[in-house]
Amino acid sequence: MKFEDRRIQAQTIGQYCLLAAIAGDDRLDLVFRSRLEAVPEITGSDFDPEPVRTLGGGARISGRWSGPARMAELTVDGAPCKISTVAAELDLFAGLNSAIVMRNGEGAVIVAEWLRYHARLHGLQGAVIIDRAGPDVDDTFSRRLRRTLEKTPAEGLATLVVLSCDEPLGREGRGPEAHPFNAPDAPGKDRMAPPDPDPWAAPFAEPVIFELIRCWFLGHARAVLNIEAHDLLRPPVPANVFDLAVTSDVGMIPLIGERIYPWGLRKGKRAAFGDHICRRFDGIPANPRWCLAPAKVDPAANWQHIRVGGVTPTSKPIVYDRCMALRHPGRKVSKIVPKASLIENEALIARAKRDFGASPLRAPSVETSADDAGQHTVIVTTMKNEGPFILEWIAYHRAIGVDDFLVYTNDCTDGTDDMLKLLDQHGIVQHRENPFRSTTQKPQHAALAAADDEVLVTSANWVACIDVDEFINIHVGNGTLRDLFAAIDGANLISMTWRLFGNSDRHAFEDSPIIGQFDRCAPQVIRKPHQAWGFKTLFRNIGLFKKLGVHRPKGLKPQLVDEIAWVNGSGVPLPKSMYRNAWRSNSATYGYDLVTLNHYAVRSAESFLVKRDRGRVNHVDRDQGSNYWFRMNNNFEEERSIQRMIPAMQAELDRLFALDGMAEAHEYSVACHRSKIEELKARDDYAAFYAELTSERMETLSRLHYIFGRATYTAGPEVIPDEVVRLDHPKGYFFQPTNTPAQPG
Repeated sequence: MKFEDRRIQAQTIGQYCLLAAIAGDDRLDLVFRSRLEAVPEITGSDFDPEPVRTLGGGARISGRWSGPARMAELTVDGAPCKISTVAAELDLFAGLNSAIVMRNGEGAVIVAEWLRYHARLHGLQGAVIIDRAGPDVDDTFSRRLRRTLEKTPAEGLATLVVLSCDEPLGREGRGPEAHPFNAPDAPGKDRMAPPDPDPWAAPFAEPVIFELIRCWFLGHARAVLNIEAHDLLRPPVPANVFDLAVTSDVGMIPLIGERIYPWGLRKGKRAAFGDHICRRFDGIPANPRWCLAPAKVDPAANWQHIRVGGVTPTSKPIVYDRCMALRHPGRKVSKIVPKASLIENEALIARAKRDFGASPLRAPSVETSADDAGQHTVIVTTMKNEGPFILEWIAYHRAIGVDDFLVYTNDCTDGTDDMLKLLDQHGIVQHRENPFRSTTQKPQHAALAAADDEVLVTSANWVACIDVDEFINIHVGNGTLRDLFAAIDGANLISMTWRLFGNSDRHAFEDSPIIGQFDRCAPQVIRKPHQAWGFKTLFRNIGLFKKLGVHRPKGLKPQLVDEIAWVNGSGVPLPKSMYRNAWRSNSATYGYDLVTLNHYAVRSAESFLVKRDRGRVNHVDRDQGSNYWFRMNNNFEEERSIQRMIPAMQAELDRLFALDGMAEAHEYSVACHRSKIEELKARDDYAAFYAELTSERMETLSRLHYIFGRATYTAGPEVIPDEVVRLDHPKGYFFQPTNTPAQPG
């Protein structure tokens, strides 16, 4: 095997960085690195230039050449220049199945394994390895790779060139590619500090390098594969990748990468190819690459990093595997991908053993809990100063079939906690003090964490975490959970999408059922504000997830992903991409045919004053001011379907009021609520706020949500000109807050 070391020795030519001048028998190719402010104009008596190729901010300037082999005397932008050249070495790889392999820190053992694997399975015969190590790194990698291959050769490999460069090839301003911040699937990036810039190790950003390698080494190769040192082609079916490129109509086949991961790594053990036995169940292939036949592909095509410019592939991409623990070495798997997304793959396990002799760490076996198909349903919730609204909410949900309630409270001043203690004594709910002060969590999250261990929850068949301003509105049968469970045909999670109910222009607090007072809401199809399609999830409690969550259970056990049967409110299955983190529906996943979650987020204007003063149970640091009212107060259309349940709810409510001390507890909370309203309205700031909420302008805006987008909801109602509020809006009208007048669109 020929093993050669070559180095790209850049030259400064005027204002330009020339990576290489490659002289062939009768050609000269000048390759300039990216960040060109202008393309140089090059002439010479011995040089007949062709049209310039620009690539990713760099350029290749080529033409016929009749000058000397070692030095080119040219004119660059009118100034004479002497340019050192290197001789083209196209014969090194002529007729060989070859590869361009990017190496950004992978060790010699890994690269040698890569070469042996692809030589054995795909007939690889030659490779140019781009070694991106910086100038302060000696030739350790090349020497170690040579020794490794001498000890255990890559059978069939005829020629190998390790190509280094004295210019960094990474993206300016970016940190090392190996850092988790640059891992596409890494969780918690919003909490990460970006690594310090390092252009030698940053993600690659010099696509012109591929044209350089084409002119210097690979222009006469039989076929050229472009993937990286941590990528593996899958076993060839029906032919190897090089043969497929040669027989392709256009001389090129596209590739697409699927990221794969170990389940875990044994202590003190470095990651290897054979550890990668897991795929993301919700992963999407990315990282396009290619394999081409130089003699067959259009000569005018440009070789680039992720595509071949000027060539339209005629075949579907071939999927290869990107081994991510090699791209991000020394990291726990959980630092570069959510473990809840990983599932073992039998083909990867077989390859690990067959091709790498590995015994990878396997995922533990997990089973669902025993399920007797029961329907005992528990709601878990948190409350603070919700006294006037508690009994209706409990009565309604008892009427539709909810069996038990676990309620956490904190800092109540209106009798909420006393009422719930009384309900606990009567066996209607189980009440707990919220333990958030003994944790670092917000009240709602602390309560849900505590609820995970409650017998009431662990023994339930179905569980939902919903708030006292949310009502499960079932549209099938008699409106009960029994009817809903019969309609979902074996599903074990049901996401109930919100309908945001507004105040129906009711300003004063009234002690009467919420579901009877407020009958105007957002339309079913409403993409903004983003809260409009939020959902809460009713789920069968069989151990598919590890813990409760605000909108849905959290901590998916990926080994059980195939047992998930998750539907929307119309009974339509949800895509796997929503299984781990989704909390809202979208235009493809919303549904209201079977069940809706009526969300009475604002109630009356007077009650909203108290809600704002109380603060939020989850986003405790966010003010519920006019912007919140604007987003959540939707009065677009009338919707009264839930009112068919009022008689059943009222019967339950009457039973609750008949319990000893319950009527008095309710009246006390109502009196506290009224007193708080009067106290707040007596303050200048709240009086002004109340006047704004009840203004004709706000009433009109509550019916215009369909003309606004994200920017308006982010900025708030004050950015909307009065003339927009008064307009008779034509179909398709859309308002965007700018310095120019709103236009129909």
